[in-house]
Amino acid sequence: MSDACCAHDEDERTDHDDEHGEAQAERLWDVDEIRGAAVSGVLLAAGFLLSWSGQEGWSLGLNVAALLAGAVTFVPGTLRALVRGRIGVGTLMTIAAVGAVLLGEVQEAAMLAFLYSISEGLEEYSLAKTRGGLRALLSLVPEQATVRRDGIEVAVAPKDLRVGEVMLVKPGERLATDGTVLAGRTALDVSAITGESMPVEAGPGAEVYAGSINGTGALEVEVTTTAENNSLARIVHIVEAEQSRKGATQRLADKVAKPLVPGIMVLAALIAVIGSLGGDPELWIERALVVLVAASPCALAISVPVAVVSAVGAGSRFGVLIKGGAALETLGRVRNIALDKTGTLTENRPVVVGVATAAGRSREEVLSLAAGLEARSEHPLARAILAAAHGVPAAADVEAVTGAGLTGTIGARRVRLGRPGWIDPDGLAAEVTGMQQAGATAVVLEVDGQVLGAIAVRDELRPEAPEVVARLRREGYTVTMLTGDNAATAQALATEAGITNVHAELRPEDKSRLVGTLRARGVTAMVGDGVNDAPALATADLGVAMGAMGSDVAIETADVALMGDDLRLLPQALAHARRSRRIMLQNVGLSLVLIAALIPLALAGVLGLAAVVLVHELAEVVVIANGVRAGRSKDLHTINSSTAPTTAAPAPARRLSPPRLSN
Repeated sequence: MSDACCAHDEDERTDHDDEHGEAQAERLWDVDEIRGAAVSGVLLAAGFLLSWSGQEGWSLGLNVAALLAGAVTFVPGTLRALVRGRIGVGTLMTIAAVGAVLLGEVQEAAMLAFLYSISEGLEEYSLAKTRGGLRALLSLVPEQATVRRDGIEVAVAPKDLRVGEVMLVKPGERLATDGTVLAGRTALDVSAITGESMPVEAGPGAEVYAGSINGTGALEVEVTTTAENNSLARIVHIVEAEQSRKGATQRLADKVAKPLVPGIMVLAALIAVIGSLGGDPELWIERALVVLVAASPCALAISVPVAVVSAVGAGSRFGVLIKGGAALETLGRVRNIALDKTGTLTENRPVVVGVATAAGRSREEVLSLAAGLEARSEHPLARAILAAAHGVPAAADVEAVTGAGLTGTIGARRVRLGRPGWIDPDGLAAEVTGMQQAGATAVVLEVDGQVLGAIAVRDELRPEAPEVVARLRREGYTVTMLTGDNAATAQALATEAGITNVHAELRPEDKSRLVGTLRARGVTAMVGDGVNDAPALATADLGVAMGAMGSDVAIETADVALMGDDLRLLPQALAHARRSRRIMLQNVGLSLVLIAALIPLALAGVLGLAAVVLVHELAEVVVIANGVRAGRSKDLHTINSSTAPTTAAPAPARRLSPPRLSN
């Protein structure tokens, strides 16, 4: 909303909200302004018919009633604003209506109040509907949840859930709040939250979120947040708070509108005074009043907020959290995109991509012996090797050698697993070099002093990454990879993704500096995980957090959060913002053209009060309707993860192509 010039100014809107609480308009008829406009319209039509039939007395009475019915929707708020020293569009409309009555044009004053109350009502309805779309997320929480208290299963309201309790979720039920799975395995439908259509596998230790639909397995979930502070509630509260932030386009509307209101009043006064000096004061006072109405920036003031709220609400329904008008406006102007590697371009889940074996040894043997040592480790490489091994033998006396690897005993054999250099790869040196050139981390397995094999582990690209990068480049974006990883790994993955601008071995401050350099070439967005990339996200014109569902830091700090883990949400969000920004600029342009055209026509007497009111208020309806289009963007749609597996469905390990990695 504009601070000084909107359908109701800020104070008027606050008063309106205080009186009506949090109620949202489910139907058009629920809006007070629409009901007032309907009554005013009926009385106005009846008065016109009576005037046409010659019953002027009755007609005047009905016109006065019509004026009062329309004026009651905005005059009280205008007077309260004036007491606080604020002048808004309602002020201009009130003065114009009073002036028309003083000139004996009661029917025109009633027409002004009728049309203005309609535009007010439509604005209120459109904003309520888009806010309601965002708040619909909260309806995903079930009315009750089942918990185990003192060994007994009890049904409670979500608001009564306590952190640490065990929540029982049956197949087909929605989760009432966030938690961690203690027992059971299932596939969760999270499409309403993240926009991903494919079910997400969940088992012991997995984090699950409010609103997810449980599949076929029963779950025991430890409650980690209260219903008032779960992931859905945080999203709604944060977005509603951030929607008050104004984008550059909205600030332009404010900059134009704020001086315009007092300027119009001064202009009208000059027209009345200077014109009266030349004769016929009544004519020039009437024209001054018509100019006052013609130059009212009502359409300008409401042109951007409707589009912003509509666009933000649409994004939230598809897993794109846009934090207000500033973020939406900047997202629509982005030309440079800096992508973090780990967790953004890659899945942040290392997998075994190849095994090289010594003569007479098998892939399965090498992986099994390596897994025996790694079973005691929490390193990401350990999880990758354990996932690839078919059997894990028991190991004893396992010790970690800092910066080198692991040693231990399996059976009667002494086993070492670690980096090349600590263990000489011997006859597998070429294979190990090939692994490293392909961007993988190589570990060598030695048993009783003999090298048995080498294992390549790499954090693989997201399957959709090349498609996303290609689309961004086609649409004219400059794409750059920033990573703290080594240059070989970065270059190998960048080549796969189709990125030519690569910066590797960067510290956080280096990323921030490079983002600053990119900003000098155009509006820059930094896409990262919202935690490790915090300096770069803060430096960029726009920070975008990838896979932010459940992450307090990401949701709180990023300007835009992609709630799912599918990178295709990024070009969708960019296209949605560009379209929304075009709609904002269309509305601002139309509003300014309208004012510029109506003022000279009103001053010349070409248009009378009734005609100006009709044109002006119809224009308000047009900009409101155009703004609502931002909430119906075809650029956003539910991600079909069948073509790009989510983090819940690990992609099969892709073999490195340069060297031959297995015998």
